[in-house]
Amino acid sequence: MIPNRRSSPLAPAALALLAALGAASAGCSSLSPPFNELKGSDMTVYRLQNFEPPPQPQAQAPATGGFAIPPQIQQWIQAGASLLPPGLVPPGLLPGAPAAAPPAADAPRFHGFRILEWRQVTDASVKADIVDTFGHSSNFANPQFSCLYAELGFAIAQPGGQPADVLVSLSCQQVQAFNFNWPYQQTGITPDTEKRLAQVAQKVFGGR
Repeated sequence: MIPNRRSSPLAPAALALLAALGAASAGCSSLSPPFNELKGSDMTVYRLQNFEPPPQPQAQAPATGGFAIPPQIQQWIQAGASLLPPGLVPPGLLPGAPAAAPPAADAPRFHGFRILEWRQVTDASVKADIVDTFGHSSNFANPQFSCLYAELGFAIAQPGGQPADVLVSLSCQQVQAFNFNWPYQQTGITPDTEKRLAQVAQKVFGGR
């Protein structure tokens, strides 16, 4: 029988090809920087007032019929407020709900949005959900809206620097990053990402 001389050199080549494919596959699932280094970092999640009516002079009577809520927020509420339970929707937006109290002059804010509540994340699985959501380009798309009425804020500690801050606007389906370079060209969130972030909020704040 004539030996197959091609079988011997092809085996190492095939193994090398399989190894390269395996490495490429592993690379696709890796987290984008800086999130690849932030899995165990301290994290804080903020509930934010996404929209505040413009202040009126004390001498001026309130406008008849109240104030106009931006159309993006109206659509978000009509669509079920992005899966958030009523207790986590910013006050004054749902029909029949009490109006948002006027903010104090020194009300704490997160990148311009009034903080309603904040919690430090201690659950390792929730931390993993947060960095896994922000750390993959497939979770983001081209934005549909140019607005940014943020309902959530995330502050993730970075080694030796300011925290990586992310504003999340579920009503505008968009994010905005601070103190670090956003690793993707897209800042819009996909429907699945919207659902994941709403679930994170429920876990952190107890779904009240």
